[in-house]
Amino acid sequence: MSSKEVFDSDKQYVMNTYARQPLVLVRGEGIWVWDDQGKQYLDFVSGIAVNGLGHCHPRVVEAIREQAGVLMHTSNLYCTQLQPKLAKMLVESSAFDKVFFCNSGAEANEAAIKIARKYGKQKSPDKVEIITALLSFHGRTMGAITATGQEKYQKWFAPLVPGFKYVPYNDIEALEEAINENTCAVILEPVQGESGVHPATVEYLRFARTACDSDDALLIFDEIQTGLGRTGNLFAYEYYGVVPDIMTLAKTLGGGFPIGACLTRGEATNILQPGDHASTFGGNPLASAAAIAALSAIKKDGLVENAKVMGDYLQKELRKLPVEEVRGLGLMIGIQLNNPTAKAIGAACTENGLLVNPIGDSIIRLLPPLIVTNEDIDQAVEILKNAIQAAG
Repeated sequence: MSSKEVFDSDKQYVMNTYARQPLVLVRGEGIWVWDDQGKQYLDFVSGIAVNGLGHCHPRVVEAIREQAGVLMHTSNLYCTQLQPKLAKMLVESSAFDKVFFCNSGAEANEAAIKIARKYGKQKSPDKVEIITALLSFHGRTMGAITATGQEKYQKWFAPLVPGFKYVPYNDIEALEEAINENTCAVILEPVQGESGVHPATVEYLRFARTACDSDDALLIFDEIQTGLGRTGNLFAYEYYGVVPDIMTLAKTLGGGFPIGACLTRGEATNILQPGDHASTFGGNPLASAAAIAALSAIKKDGLVENAKVMGDYLQKELRKLPVEEVRGLGLMIGIQLNNPTAKAIGAACTENGLLVNPIGDSIIRLLPPLIVTNEDIDQAVEILKNAIQAAG
């Protein structure tokens, strides 16, 4: 099919839920993708942090191929060999005790919300309030979009799930005022990604931990974008030295294959019982095989360490550009521009072989794969520099 035929078919048959870029991507390898015209691009979006290992990582591809010929799905009515193996790997790599598997980040957050609600109701019928941060993003399902502190995503879908309360991010006083004996959980992203890459302060997350302990509430970290090496730590909570009661994961976990996970520790671990929650496809053998291969590669190939080193280098080089601010952790970076030219810069970067993620009018988000090299960064920064200068 020609590009025009693809675009026409997409417009006719696929729901109009995405603002498509004018590209038809057909192949990926490592940090590169190719369109249907044979043009190649440095991918500094990584499927919005999904392709942390780059495109078509050989270990992930081989694991999927092998498992697809053995057993793809049975439902969670039965035990399979790979799901507990993956759970053990995640538990032994973190501070958590058990794992619930699902298919996406939004589903992982839904599981966390249900755990929090049951946890609270077991203590008091009024202990149901959940506190989240303004400008957060937790997913598109009804519970997750209610947890998302951005009205633009919520306005058409009211009435939302009741019992949520929003506070400014990184505002200790506001959180202190909001949390009380009726709070069952506080949900926070260690780094807010979708709104432009805003890291939490250490003091803020430490206060959240103390406040949740004082009011017997669960602290939930949404690490869907920050988890599995993105910030230069396997999990962002390690950077902050603050361990939540629940952590949600997805994106990089499957190496490109859909999978989500909700990890719990302590009292949160045994809240859900048979009949309380489930996922038909969650943690099926194919997804588990992909995630085992991805997690193994992240560890064995030193990608967490590479993310830290390359993240420091990328941020250093970006700060040489004529921009207002560069912020982030590791390879999760937001560039605050001096003027509202994000879309023009994004388009210029694409034209010159670099994929970036414009956010709003004045932010460029960069999420390169954890395998990125100095040479890749130098090439990307040069393209960005020219695009920024051309946009004025």
